[in-house]
Amino acid sequence: MIRHLGVVDQSPIPAGFTATDALNNSIDLARRCEAFGFHRYWVAEHHSSQALAGSAPEILIGRIAAATETIRVGSGGVMLTHYSAYKVAEQFRMLHALFPGRIDLGLGRAPGSDQITAAALAKGPGALSADHYPAQVVEIEAFFNDRPDPAGPFASVRATPTTDDAPPLWLLASSQGSAGIAAHLGLPLVWAHFIAQSDGRSTVDAYRENYRPSPQWPEPVVMLATTAICADTSDEAARLASSVQEWREQGLQGKIPKPTEPGHAPIVRSPPHVSARPKKPLLHGEPQTVKASLEELAEGFGAEEVLLVTITHDHQARVRSHELLAEVFGLR
Repeated sequence: MIRHLGVVDQSPIPAGFTATDALNNSIDLARRCEAFGFHRYWVAEHHSSQALAGSAPEILIGRIAAATETIRVGSGGVMLTHYSAYKVAEQFRMLHALFPGRIDLGLGRAPGSDQITAAALAKGPGALSADHYPAQVVEIEAFFNDRPDPAGPFASVRATPTTDDAPPLWLLASSQGSAGIAAHLGLPLVWAHFIAQSDGRSTVDAYRENYRPSPQWPEPVVMLATTAICADTSDEAARLASSVQEWREQGLQGKIPKPTEPGHAPIVRSPPHVSARPKKPLLHGEPQTVKASLEELAEGFGAEEVLLVTITHDHQARVRSHELLAEVFGLR
């Protein structure tokens, strides 16, 4: 049974609009979702993208938290391998100090970009490979708990500003490796169903079976992130979903196109590169259909909270999608 609904917002940039428009849309949608009864609102990290404006979640989180009052706000996620664990710890301690009890730190090890952009992010003497990701997570935990390794080089260093506690850590996963790290470290898992190339249920089962309890998280916890577009009718939902489907066909290049109108074939362009990997089915439909699909999916993963990833060309359609799901799930 789904107890909570949340959002992972990638701050999509519709064709004909700017990145500023997209970020303002994210702030507006967060306010609306708070009023609709959503539990948390996370923002993603992507770089060198024409379609997704969220390159600095730590900044957007602060803006959204300031524009809302009660909804939890966090990262879905910070791509930790690009950064110093200490810097991330201080950024989220600052956010936690400004908005106590409302900040989440979701961490990922994917680049959030292509390999050339990842190299630009990593440029410098302190660059680390993904192999260092587990150690970086442990380091953030140590800074959050004010317990750096007494034998390490940073024994005297504290992450400031000092607060009585720290934001909860969540690990994002779309592979067995990341889920295994979450199990080994005793941290809650967000399964990124919307990008994972495998079904993921066996991976999540293995996470639970191999989970090592931690003081903050004695039991394994799983949250599910998945796509969903909801509209008043199934035909309208299919029309809205055609934007994302065309964007995928173009290899995620360019801004989010307008939906394909009934009776018109989608415009086919020749992108510089289209991934040959199979595309995830895009969940869309009228409220009861989407609700049933989400409940079935959540039950299969044993998740009591689902984060929705919704991209449409029209901002008001995206707002309406969340409003309809809030109504059908009885969030208000």
